[in-house]
Amino acid sequence: MLKSRKELDAELGGAARAWLDEALAEAAHDAATPDAPGPYASPPWELRYAAAGRYCGPEHADSVRSLLLVEARAPLSSVTRLYEQGTAAERRAVLLTLHRLDLGDTALPLVEDALRANDTRLVAAAVGPYAADHLDPHAWRHAVLKCLFTEVPVAAVARLDDRAGGDAELARMLGDFADERTAAGRAVPEDLRTVLALTVLTAPADGGAHRATPTAAPAAPAPTEES
Repeated sequence: MLKSRKELDAELGGAARAWLDEALAEAAHDAATPDAPGPYASPPWELRYAAAGRYCGPEHADSVRSLLLVEARAPLSSVTRLYEQGTAAERRAVLLTLHRLDLGDTALPLVEDALRANDTRLVAAAVGPYAADHLDPHAWRHAVLKCLFTEVPVAAVARLDDRAGGDAELARMLGDFADERTAAGRAVPEDLRTVLALTVLTAPADGGAHRATPTAAPAAPAPTEES
């Protein structure tokens, strides 16, 4: 979970707080003068972004980097550069912050790239609020399946109830995935049953919501003495 500036101030030591003050001031200056030429190809706050873990500790790095992106009102060029040139941790912070930036759907290629990765930290970060708002139905369904395949908890998927509700195509894809797992002698993830139950959510005429009784995903075969 990303921490606020107030929470960080309460947890960081004096030197780290001073470093963060300077970093955020640089980011704010860049936001206020976006067209001003500088001596470097990248604004100074982007260098601070990369150094956040070293100065504030790895446990605070995501939050510090997110604050920098927001304070700088990071444009797509900066966000893309930091993602493409960054470490996995730096990429994760970009993904976690996309919904806080005024980028519309222009940063979708970054989300799509993360969903092609096998790094579960990136996959979990990629299915946050930005993906919920901007991924089209086809891509979003495959993002859910990616979570199931890589064992990323579906609790990481933002607005899962909203987007999965009544999605018959997602239900079909989940059923196919369950069949493949069962045929291979592998257990069907419990998270699959959770999402499958959401797909049968219906909206009755009275404006409320109820769940039809879902057809359970096939259970894995019982182990034999040889397994």
